[in-house]
Amino acid sequence: MKHIQEVRVYYHDTDSYGVVWHGSYVRWLEEGRVELCEMLGLKLADMQADGVTLPVVDMHIRYKSSAFMNDRLLVETEISDLRPMSVTFSHTIKNKDTSRINIIAKTTIVSVNNEGKLIKQFPDNIYKAFEAALVNKN
Repeated sequence: MKHIQEVRVYYHDTDSYGVVWHGSYVRWLEEGRVELCEMLGLKLADMQADGVTLPVVDMHIRYKSSAFMNDRLLVETEISDLRPMSVTFSHTIKNKDTSRINIIAKTTIVSVNNEGKLIKQFPDNIYKAFEAALVNKN
């Protein structure tokens, strides 16, 4: 299963050189992960109320080409790897009009309890939702 989200590049997303600031991509990666989780029925607020949060523990971004103000970008997010205590998301951000890839990225999350201690295995409902998304990749 893949989540695709369109974003528009605004002035506040750019740096003094007029290109998208690298931190803007990180925000869009977060939005893609959150939206994919919600597609799977995993509401982050509900999980937190149940004592589970999902912090990022690893992130790799490969910058391929610049994006500019007013570009329309597509943020594609899908699960690429699932383990009992971590899940890795693969992301591609590309220009909607030209299909030129701006970045490719991977982010890995784990589950921790409200005290910040690692949960050795995802709760069953979370694992099953991630597993279903991995099985149903486009």
